[in-house]
Amino acid sequence: MLICPLCKDISTPFYKDEFYECVCCGGIFRPKEKLLDNEKEKQRYESHTNNSDDLGYQNFVSPITNAVLKEYKKDNLGLDFGCGKDSPIVKILRTNDYKIFEYDPYFFDDKNLLKQKYDYIACCEVIEHFYNPKKEFELLKSLLKENATLYLMTGIYKDSIDFSKWWYKNDLTHVFIYREKTFEWIKKEFGFENMSIEKNFVKFSNRKE
Repeated sequence: MLICPLCKDISTPFYKDEFYECVCCGGIFRPKEKLLDNEKEKQRYESHTNNSDDLGYQNFVSPITNAVLKEYKKDNLGLDFGCGKDSPIVKILRTNDYKIFEYDPYFFDDKNLLKQKYDYIACCEVIEHFYNPKKEFELLKSLLKENATLYLMTGIYKDSIDFSKWWYKNDLTHVFIYREKTFEWIKKEFGFENMSIEKNFVKFSNRKE
């Protein structure tokens, strides 16, 4: 049994020796000995060929950008957390004159951005890379203003999925997989009033809906 890196409860083997399942929050995670070191992880991200001008890429992130454009004004302050090398979220929102900053521990590591609070934070295909999800969600919550929103996109595992054939697990940098149950735990643990899940788009907020 291993300790879950999110809720710190115990876990049981889930898939071969590659993934364990938490008995409390339902998270599915790789054991520490399977995690890439920082250099190999960065090399993996540097190999990504994503281009913020690509219309397909922009369409992929549209659940987040459409929500921000609908729910926030141009002078609200936003952060793209884990933005990668070239973020379509930042591209789209800045094109619409929105104030959004980009933070990434490998490509835009400006720690000053982690010393202020934001009206909204976007994390697109980021949270599955968290080696220490408890620490990262504590950080994200601390960066949000009182009535702010956290927008997430990630592959969500359901029991109807054949995990052995699920492509999402094959990326070695995907180290923590979430269920809907996991997000329910996060909502309660970190004190969010509202949560919604639509396909691979998750929204937490303390705003009055």
